[in-house]
Amino acid sequence: MLCTIICYDKPGSLDLRMATRPTHLKWIEGSGVTFTYVGPLLADDGQTPRGSLFVGEFDSLDAARTFAKSDPYALAGLFETVSVHPTRKVFPADK
Repeated sequence: MLCTIICYDKPGSLDLRMATRPTHLKWIEGSGVTFTYVGPLLADDGQTPRGSLFVGEFDSLDAARTFAKSDPYALAGLFETVSVHPTRKVFPADK
């Protein structure tokens, strides 16, 4: 099941994000999830991270929720909000 995970950081938490980033990236690499896209949500300046976006293939919606809860960023208390939704790719169409 393709799922989207959208996470917004708590205000003023850039230092926590940067301190936790190496562990977060290592965790993603070892997760075994097939991702379509993973990257930061950025502030209007196009540079400052303010959240995280994941689009990946999970066994179920519950598996995606469990994945989101075990993110080192989540465990460190970085996120103000996290939402997990099933999704489907419409464009570009697969050939």
